[in-house]
Order: sequence, then C-alpha cells, then structure tokens
Amino acid sequence: MLDQYAIELFDKNPNMLVPWYLMASYAYYRDDDPILSDGVYDQMSKDLISQWDSTEHYHKHLLDRDSLIAGSYLGEYPSIVVGALKDLRKKT
Repeated sequence: MLDQYAIELFDKNPNMLVPWYLMASYAYYRDDDPILSDGVYDQMSKDLISQWDSTEHYHKHLLDRDSLIAGSYLGEYPSIVVGALKDLRKKT
C-alpha cells in the first residue's frame, strides 16, 4: 500500500487529493488491486469534502459531494488517470 507516500503528498499539496482519489477508486473498483488502505481512502473522502471549496484540479468536476460522502466513486475515469495509475504501479 502507498498510504504513507500519499499522506505526505496530500500534506504538501491538498489538490493532489483529486487525482489520487480517482486513481485509488480505479485501482479498487476496476482493477480489484487497491493502492491505499480503506482508512486512507475514507480519510481522502473526508478531506476532499472539508476542503472542497479550496481544492483546485482539472478533474474535480468528475467528483461530487454525494459520492465523497458515500465513500465511493463509480463514474468515468479519464485515460490520464488510468495511465497515471499504471505509471505509479511501475515505480513502486
């Protein structure tokens, strides 16, 4: 799991919560091979909700508060998210 790496990244740049939420969702729901523990994933949802107004990311429009409250994302995944996840898996 990449929990500690992700937590440190979010501390430095909270906007990274968006792409990591999408990558973690894809890894869990589509690949059935999680990159984060359930606890870190759930905390990402809470952090995104609490920082929603100040979070800026190109893919933020894909997320909504209802999905974040539910703690799941079942929407569409941009190819860049899938590619970034594959690259991340190669590095770890």
